[in-house]
Amino acid sequence: MPTSPKRIIVAINPSASFGSRSATGPKVVDALAADGHDVTAVAQPDFASLTSAVRQALDAGGPAAADALVVVGGDGMVSLAVNATAETGIPFGIIPSGTGNDMARGLGIPLDSLDDALAVLRTALFAGARTIDAGRVHHAGGSTWFGGVLSAGFDALVNERANRMKRPRGASRYVIALLAELVTLRARSYELTVDGARSIVSASLIAVANNRSLGGGMTVTPDAVLDDGLLDLFRVGALSRVRFLRLFPKVFSGSHTGLDIVDISRVSRVRIDADDVIAYADGERVGPLPVEVEVVPGALRILA
Repeated sequence: MPTSPKRIIVAINPSASFGSRSATGPKVVDALAADGHDVTAVAQPDFASLTSAVRQALDAGGPAAADALVVVGGDGMVSLAVNATAETGIPFGIIPSGTGNDMARGLGIPLDSLDDALAVLRTALFAGARTIDAGRVHHAGGSTWFGGVLSAGFDALVNERANRMKRPRGASRYVIALLAELVTLRARSYELTVDGARSIVSASLIAVANNRSLGGGMTVTPDAVLDDGLLDLFRVGALSRVRFLRLFPKVFSGSHTGLDIVDISRVSRVRIDADDVIAYADGERVGPLPVEVEVVPGALRILA
C-alpha cells in the first residue's frame, strides 16, 4: 500500500519474550525502510536507557522531527510509547512480540504473525492514526500515563512477582505468579474517592481500566472501550482461595462480570488508597498508594 515517506523511530526491546523473538525488530526496520520510510532504529541494553534514547529521538525538531514511533515488544514497550507520546500528537504503532501483548490485543493487532501486524501498521500509516483515551496516574513520584490497566490490589502483587520471574517464557508466567501469590490472598480495606464520592470498601482485586484485559488475555473489564472518555473501575470483594480458583477461569472469557462479588463502574477520576499496596500500570511499577487516576480523552494517537 503506497504512502508518503515518513520519518519513523523504531524502538526495539531485544529482551521481549526473554529474547526468543529478538529477530523481530530488525525485520520491522527492514520492512519499513523497504517501503521508502526514513527509519531510525533505537535499541539499548536496558529499559531506562531505551526510554531516554526514545525521548531524545522524539524531541528532535526541524527536518529530523519524527512522524511516528513504532515499538517492538510487549506491554512494557507500549508503556514506554504511551508515556513518550501522550498529548504530543505523535502517533505510535505496535508490533507485538512480548509475553502479554494486551494493548495490541485490545487494538485488534494480530499477535502471531509479523506480516499481519505489519499490514495493520502499513494501513494505518496510509489511512492515518486513530485517537484513543489514556489514563493519567498522579502519585508521590509525579505522574505516569497508561493505555491499558492500572492494578492496585492482589493483581498488582501478581504483577510484581511475574516481573521477577525468569521462567516460563510466555503468558503462562502471569498465571503461575498468580497461583504462587494465592497463598497470601486477603481482602484489604480501600478508601476510594470516585468522581468526588468517598467510600471505604473491602476488596481483593481492584483495577482501573482503559483496555479490556491484562496479564496476557485476562479480560477483567470486557466492556471497556478505548475511546469512550471513561475508565472502568473493577473491584472484586472478599473471597476465599477456593472461590477465587472457581472465579479465575471465568476471567479469560469475561463471564465473571455477573458474579455478586464483582463490581464494574464507569468513572472519570478515582483516588485509591490502602496500606502496603504497590500500583502497577500496563505492567510497569508505579509506586505505593495512594494514587489518583483520571481519564484524558483523546490523549493518544495509535497506528492501528
